[in-house]
Amino acid sequence: MSQEIEHVLKAGNEIGEAPIWVPEEARLYWVDTECSRIFRYQPSDSTCESFSVSYPVTALLRRRGGGWVLVTKKGLVFWDLTSNTCEFIVDPVAHQADLCFNDGAVDRQGRIVSGTMNFRHHIQPDGRLFRLDGKLGLTELDAGLSVANGIGFSLDGHTMYVSEQFAGRILAWDYDAAEGLPTNRRVFAEVPRSQGLPDGIIVDAEGFVWNGRWGGSIIARYAPDGTLDRTYTLPVDTATCMAFGGEKLDELYITTAWYGLDPAGRRAQPYAGDLFMLRPGVTGTVEPRFAG
Repeated sequence: MSQEIEHVLKAGNEIGEAPIWVPEEARLYWVDTECSRIFRYQPSDSTCESFSVSYPVTALLRRRGGGWVLVTKKGLVFWDLTSNTCEFIVDPVAHQADLCFNDGAVDRQGRIVSGTMNFRHHIQPDGRLFRLDGKLGLTELDAGLSVANGIGFSLDGHTMYVSEQFAGRILAWDYDAAEGLPTNRRVFAEVPRSQGLPDGIIVDAEGFVWNGRWGGSIIARYAPDGTLDRTYTLPVDTATCMAFGGEKLDELYITTAWYGLDPAGRRAQPYAGDLFMLRPGVTGTVEPRFAG
C-alpha cells in the first residue's frame, strides 16, 4: 500500500469526470465535460486516446450487450465507439432552458440513475433524480436538489448515495432493489466548506464510500455509517471523481479539473485537469452495466 498520490497523465481536462475501468481492455475511460470528448488510457504502455463526440458528455456508463450510454447536457444517449456515433434516448428536462443532466450510475440490477442540475444558478434546488430501466422507461425518483451530482450504491444495492453538491452534503436513501425506488432520504455526511464541495462517488469492496471534492484539494473515504474514515491531499484544488482499476482493482484513479482558474491560478496549479492514481490498500469492484 502506498499513501502517495501519483501523477499519471498530463490530461489537461477543463473538467475531467466519470472515470470507469474496463477490465477486459485493461483501460480507463473518462470524459471532459467541457469539450464533448471521451478519453481512454492504457496504463501498461501509458498510451492515451480521445474521441470527440456529438453530444456534450458528462458521464459514461457501460451496457451489458456492449457499447455505452452517455449522460450528456442534452439528455441520455447510446454511444457506439467503433463508429463513434450517438443515438438519442431521452431528455425529460429539454423544455427547461436552465436545466441539464450532470451525472449517473448503474444500480446493481442494471438500471441507470442519473441526476440533473440548474447550470446557470447552481444553488437553486432544481436538481432531480431519474431512473432509466432496461426497456428505456424513465421514472422521476426525487427532486429538490442543489445539483444532483456523484451517485453510488451500496454493495447489497439497498442504499443509494448522492452528492447534493451545492448544499455541501452527501445524501442517502433506502433503495428498493426490486422496484428501483428510493425512500427515507437523509443526510449521510455533511462536508465542511473548508474541504470543498462533494462531487463524484464510488463504493469500494468493503462498502466504504469515496467522495471527490470540488475545491478543498482532497478526496475522502467514509464508513457505511457516514463516519469520515480518511482523506488524501492532492496538489490541485479539484478532484472530481474516482475509479478503481488495475488487474487487482487496487489502483484508485482520480480525475481533476482546472475549470474556474485564471491564468495565474493555472500557473500555480500546473497539474490541474490531469489524471492521478493512488494505491490505498483497499480494492474496488467492477461497475455494473446497464441492462438496456
